[in-house]
Amino acid sequence: MTDFFDKNAKPATDAPLAERMRPSTLAGFAGQEHLVGEGAMLSQLVAGGTLPSLIFWGEPGTGKTTLARILAGTLDYEFIQVSAIMTGVPELRKTLETARRFRAQGRRTLLFVDEIHRWSKAQQDALLHAVEDGTVTLLGATTENPSFEVIAPLLSRARVLRFQPLHADHLRTLLHRALAEDEKLKTLSVEIDEDGESALLALSGGDARALYNALELAVNITPLSSPRPRGESTDMSPRKQGESVEKIVINRTLIEHGVLKRMPIYDKKGDSHYDTISAFIKSVRASDPDAAIYYLARMLNAGEDPLFVARRLIVLASEDIGNANPTGLVLANAGFQAVHQIGMPEARIILAQVTTYLASSPKSNAAYKAISDAMSAVENESFPAAVPLHLRNPVTGLMQSEGYSKEYIYPHDHPGHFVEGDNLPPQYKDKIFYEPTDLGREAEIAERLKKWWKKRRKT
Repeated sequence: MTDFFDKNAKPATDAPLAERMRPSTLAGFAGQEHLVGEGAMLSQLVAGGTLPSLIFWGEPGTGKTTLARILAGTLDYEFIQVSAIMTGVPELRKTLETARRFRAQGRRTLLFVDEIHRWSKAQQDALLHAVEDGTVTLLGATTENPSFEVIAPLLSRARVLRFQPLHADHLRTLLHRALAEDEKLKTLSVEIDEDGESALLALSGGDARALYNALELAVNITPLSSPRPRGESTDMSPRKQGESVEKIVINRTLIEHGVLKRMPIYDKKGDSHYDTISAFIKSVRASDPDAAIYYLARMLNAGEDPLFVARRLIVLASEDIGNANPTGLVLANAGFQAVHQIGMPEARIILAQVTTYLASSPKSNAAYKAISDAMSAVENESFPAAVPLHLRNPVTGLMQSEGYSKEYIYPHDHPGHFVEGDNLPPQYKDKIFYEPTDLGREAEIAERLKKWWKKRRKT
């Protein structure tokens, strides 16, 4: 779908509040000061009068589309907006042909591709030449990491700009601006008390569109009666269309009971998924059970597969705890089995137990480092290192005559069931791969190894 944006057009009076309040100048744009503040990159580009191709990357409601329209209007670009969901290669080619006609007339085109991450490689390839020869200046918007979703040739021709969620101060400014400037809200004499404002800002979660939608919904379901003092019960019957009230006051009760809860932003294949599981794992590794349980709750609340979390806990039990607390792996594996048998919602309790236990355990990555170092040694060998003859199994008489197993010492025949010998290939003589820490049960292992391997572990 292609939208030819009229820079001078005003939103329809029945348009959603978010559309009615969309600013048309940088002065009215809230947030993203690192991009549009004084001396910031986009401010300098606007001052220079031209734009390179850009990719706007950020969460919904952070101003990507709004800023694209402002830039087009400020710099007098023809603005063509296409939806990656609705636009195939044939439609894209027609759009590019329009841009070529604009170019022949001396007019520049800013092609805004919403949700560019949803375009296939073929669709992105079809755009490449037009970007390369200057037919269009590309401005793509995405909620996903462009490094994974945008083809390398296109990404190399565009600058990626990261959008941040709006702060509470930004949202508060937008809220009061809407109450003061929107004609519909002024006609209805809409007010919001302090507690209602706090609830609305919390509900919005850094998303301006969510803020406006929640405000508009709250206005539409405002009780019929005049406002009561805070704390009194409120009739939640919605107003009939066209019915006037003395004043509309939005409070916390109205927000909590009348406005739908905002769904968490969590794409199981997107950045939110990877960011949250990363924060979860790193919180357990950091021995912070409070942070770990919070990120666990976020994942489960968003519908994450509990078995995925349980699997990650098994890996973490070996990678980050290891022999400092060997019981961690036992509990993590038991937790996986229990989650598989029980399922949600009770599985959340099992995951919470395993998570808090592992987070509260002493930590060691010695086993992880040991296998990593050993794998690196094996991979860097020109030829596989020869297994010492005394460790080889003499399956045949010929092998025995060649010295296989000769001079092998059986540890159980000696005091302590231990004999200090050479078991590594010669080139790795006295090489230490496993270095236990001095934490938890691993401290005992470290002392035992030092006692056994006096030559190899001298320090």
